Amino acid sequence: MVSTLSVRPLVAEDRCDRCGAQAYVRVTMESGLELLFCAHHARTYEPRLREVAVSIEDETQRLSETRASAPLDER
Repeated sequence: MVSTLSVRPLVAEDRCDRCGAQAYVRVTMESGLELLFCAHHARTYEPRLREVAVSIEDETQRLSETRASAPLDER
């Protein structure tokens, strides 16, 4: 995915527009409309999003960072 710097990082309150899970990808369309996706739906729609998006901000690396920093009994 194309990555760009965001005005603000995505936070837990940002939810996927498709399923309501935590969003890790922000897609900006030419119209200025922003769409938010969880990692799963971002991967699912990535081919089409690459065709129509002005920018795609991918923060999915945070998923592995969070898991790696969790105590062993929480993994």
